[in-house]
Parts: sequence; C-alpha cells; structure tokens
Amino acid sequence: MAMRKTVVVAASLVVLACAVALAFLVGSSSVSLGDLAAWATGGDVSAAAKSILVNVRLPRVLAALLSGAALAVAGAIIQAVLDNPLASPNIIGINSGAGLFVLVAASVFPSVLWLPPLAAFAGALVTALIIFGISLGAMTSRLTVVLAGIAITTVFGAGMNTILIVNPDAYIGSSSFLVGGLSGVLLDDLLWPVAYIASGLVAAFFAAGRLNIMALGDETAHALGLRVGACRLGLLALSAVLAGAAVSFAGLLGFVGLIIPHLVRFFAGYDNRFVLPLSAVAGAAFVVVCDLLSRVLFAPYEVPVGIFMAFLGGPFFIYLILKNRRSSLD
Repeated sequence: MAMRKTVVVAASLVVLACAVALAFLVGSSSVSLGDLAAWATGGDVSAAAKSILVNVRLPRVLAALLSGAALAVAGAIIQAVLDNPLASPNIIGINSGAGLFVLVAASVFPSVLWLPPLAAFAGALVTALIIFGISLGAMTSRLTVVLAGIAITTVFGAGMNTILIVNPDAYIGSSSFLVGGLSGVLLDDLLWPVAYIASGLVAAFFAAGRLNIMALGDETAHALGLRVGACRLGLLALSAVLAGAAVSFAGLLGFVGLIIPHLVRFFAGYDNRFVLPLSAVAGAAFVVVCDLLSRVLFAPYEVPVGIFMAFLGGPFFIYLILKNRRSSLD
C-alpha cells in the first residue's frame, strides 16, 4: 500500500506540473516554452509574452489551482463528516448559499473588495448548518440529505436569479459566475481568498486525524475522547471556508468536491491524513485541466469551465446514486 500511495502522489504531482505548464503555454495567444522558462527564471522575455503570462495566464492558473484544491478538500471533509458519499459542496447547496450571499454583498456594498469572500463564507456556513441539522433528524437517509441539498440549491438559485433580474449590474460577469468560470479573474480578486484557502487547507490537514477517529463511529470516538458534535460543526465550518472562498472568485463550480475525493480514495485508500492533501493536489490538477480543455476544445469560442465540469460530473453523480442504491439493497 505504501508503494501504491507513493506512485499515486508522484503521478498526481507530474500531472499537476504538466497541466500548469500547458495552461501557461496554450490559449488564444500561444506562448513559447522558451518564453515561459525565461519568465519563470527571471530571464529576458518579450513584452508581449510577459503581458500575456502575467495579466492573463497567471491569474487564471492560480484561480484554477486554488479553487480546485479548496473544493476538493471541502468535498472530502463533507463526505466524511456526513458519512455520505453523495455529498459535495455543490450537491448539498453550499456553493449556492455562498453564491447568493456574494450577490447580495455585491448589490449592497459594491465597492468593498474584501467583502465577497467573507459573504461567501457566511452563505456557505448557513447552508452547511442547515444540512447538518437535517442530517441529525431521525431516520434521515443519505438520499434525503442529498434531496434536501438539491432543494436548497434550487431556492438559492432562484434568489440569485431574482437579484440579477432586479439589479443586472450587481455582479460583473454574473453569467459566468452562475455556471462557474475563470476567464475574468484578476490577481486582485485572489488576494483575500488566498488567505482563506491557505489557512483552511492547513487546518484541514491538521484535522485529518480527527476525521479518521470519527470514521470509527460515534461511540468509539467518544470513548477516545473526541467531542463528536463539536468536531463535526467545526469541520463543516472549515469546509464552508474553503468552498465559500472558491465560489467568491470562481463562481458556482460544480462536482470537483464530488469526483476528486472518490478517485483519491479509490487509488489511495481511506486514511484522511493522505486523502485530504492528495485531494488538494488532484483537485487543483483537475480544474486546471478542465479549464484548459474548455479553452481549446471549442476554439475560437470559450466555454466556461463550470459547463465542462457539469458534463463530467452529472454522469458520475448518477453512477454514485445507482451504486449507493445497490449497496443499500445488498
């Protein structure tokens, strides 16, 4: 198993490095590998290539890396805390809650740059607490929690559309925001989310051991001295920080937090001390690759990466539902 984990980590890092390099090189205006190497090492590079790399590619690649890592780790935490393989930030409504609060903040305080990430966290946290309360109900099945999340997503989606109808200028690039896109992200948009995501990822990695203890069952976890209820709430708040920060600049990206944790567990097992950091790497690589494909597959047109992910995530979600149903019948 140790050798398998080493191979998985090495493969993930190689894929991530290749994806990042290609994301810098390929686009409507291509950049040569020599220019990229010169820019990365502080060498001489043409003004045109430098402008593309700094003003266009760098913000977009950083946004993909941050959102992918944050959403994948948030999904892994939510699935472990709720003991629900069907859960993820977009499925149970956390992304939509964050998006609604971002649009409300943008409508009321349009010039406060630090507010959207904080509003996104507040919306994600409110939704997470609602889902947590529903999951505590007697005889609540995994599918019930998912259906409740879908209902919450629908309500919050209606709220976002209402805001944009009443105030179309509430959020620049709102159409891309609603489906999830990275084309308009600037470095200034990432200043506050970077702090939230970095601190959230570090806290998540340190909390991985507690997730492993919770997986043993509530009684065993209590016997080992873990305050299960408080730990669940804290971890859900942590997932809200990560998902909300990602939504604040990337929009309603879906299915990263659903697909990546399952793939990581399939290849590397269920130890969260390994699952969470590898989910961050794999999630970052996944979003970078999807964003790259959404740019080049339909050139000269560009499809928002959220639409591309929906084509991948929808069938995967159906597969998980059918798999979960078969498991419950066995």
